[in-house]
Amino acid sequence: MASVTATEQSRKNVEFIAKNLFAGGVAGMCSKTAVAPLDRIKILLQAHSIHYKHLGVFSGLKHIVQKESFFALYKGNGAQMVRIFPYAATQFTAFEVYKKYLGKVLGTNLPIKHADKFIAGAGAGVTAVTLTYPLDTIRARLAFQVTGEHRYNGIVHTAVTIFRTEGGLRALYRGFVPTLMGMVPYAGFSFYCFEMLKFVCMKYAPGITCKKLDRNTGGLVLCVPAKLLCGGFAGAVAQSFSYPLDVTRRRMQLAMMNPETAKFGMGMWKTLTIIYNENGIMKGLYRGMSINYLRAIPMVAVSFSTYEVMKQSLKLDTGMKI
Repeated sequence: MASVTATEQSRKNVEFIAKNLFAGGVAGMCSKTAVAPLDRIKILLQAHSIHYKHLGVFSGLKHIVQKESFFALYKGNGAQMVRIFPYAATQFTAFEVYKKYLGKVLGTNLPIKHADKFIAGAGAGVTAVTLTYPLDTIRARLAFQVTGEHRYNGIVHTAVTIFRTEGGLRALYRGFVPTLMGMVPYAGFSFYCFEMLKFVCMKYAPGITCKKLDRNTGGLVLCVPAKLLCGGFAGAVAQSFSYPLDVTRRRMQLAMMNPETAKFGMGMWKTLTIIYNENGIMKGLYRGMSINYLRAIPMVAVSFSTYEVMKQSLKLDTGMKI
């Protein structure tokens, strides 16, 4: 009888992980596609592309369409989709697993309510980015190219070229350290803020922000507008803390595309120092921050909302103890 119970539990665990992987992957693809044009112009502005560095967000988007084409707004999005499905699937699933484990180990002994969600979110982000980082480097290279000046002809060609000419696997992981350091506050605050706001909505404003759903813990489920608001705010907070390291990562990833920018490939602290010395804080470390808010808020909002909607459709629990 015990073996049957153990087998059943094992089957439920596999089903739980498979459903979360699928829900997370779909959420990631939807969120990144929604902001792909803003992602591309962000990369071009962050890395001071000679064709776009004198432009703003909206003038840059208009210039891309005029100089290249409408579909150029989505350049690099194919590589992004290849990367984002396993990345988001891993991140959301790892969060669920870490959250469950930490809840059992830490209980309610933490000084800050829901602090276990920050730790679980940070761990999930680190896990996901470690597994998928080379695809982010490839996507950045493809997105940075301008029509008529192509060096790469697709995902595989980009990967092989970087590997052969820039130092093997290490080149594909260039910028990994600032990414990892930025991921801790970004993923940690994203999940913490979303879970905290979700708790506040369910506890203090259930009549406005929630609907009844008996199978959920607490018997409630967030309405879609409330999911979007919670996700959007979480994205804004998370990006504010992690953005300078995101700029550093981009400069390192794209360093070898031009001889004059090769100096940005010498290490994280050196790159941070050069950016600060040459451009300062607002025009250097926080360059492109306005566009980042424009993309991060809807991106994280769509990501969390889609994930929760997918979980509901797969009959997974999206409630919480209140």
